[in-house]
Amino acid sequence: MSRLSEALEQIGFVRRYTLERLDTVPLADWFTVPPGGVSHVAWQAGHLALTEYRICLVRLRPRAPEDEALFPVDAYMKLFGAGSTPGPVADYPPAAEIRAALDRVHARVLAELPVYPDADLDLEPLIPHPLYTTRIASLRYAPLHEMLHCGQIALIRRMLGHKPVW
Repeated sequence: MSRLSEALEQIGFVRRYTLERLDTVPLADWFTVPPGGVSHVAWQAGHLALTEYRICLVRLRPRAPEDEALFPVDAYMKLFGAGSTPGPVADYPPAAEIRAALDRVHARVLAELPVYPDADLDLEPLIPHPLYTTRIASLRYAPLHEMLHCGQIALIRRMLGHKPVW
């Protein structure tokens, strides 16, 4: 199995795992911060859409004009980027739109990456990151990052009264 295929397999596995949890939270509950909590599902999902885009696409190839069809990139950077915190519902797109953006980004990753040149995987990412120095490392980091946020989604949904998903 190639390095790229292995990375894509892990990205796909973690996304399926995340969706098993995410899709059990009704969209009406996405903006609820549970008592004692610090985040809501909408922020977690928007953050995953943004970071999959940044980790798997624009660190491997330049930002493209058609990327705006995935989600409004600059607005998502402000709402869901590093250092942002969950805010009032009125500041966000509807939960269904955030969920759709998550799907669009993932579909783009799965469409673009299978043909990514193996020789380019050892190059530095186009946008530096403090945790890795190659593009293949960026792709290997993507499922690790998503799993961290999947755990947060799982905790939020439990705090909202949902039974665990195994």
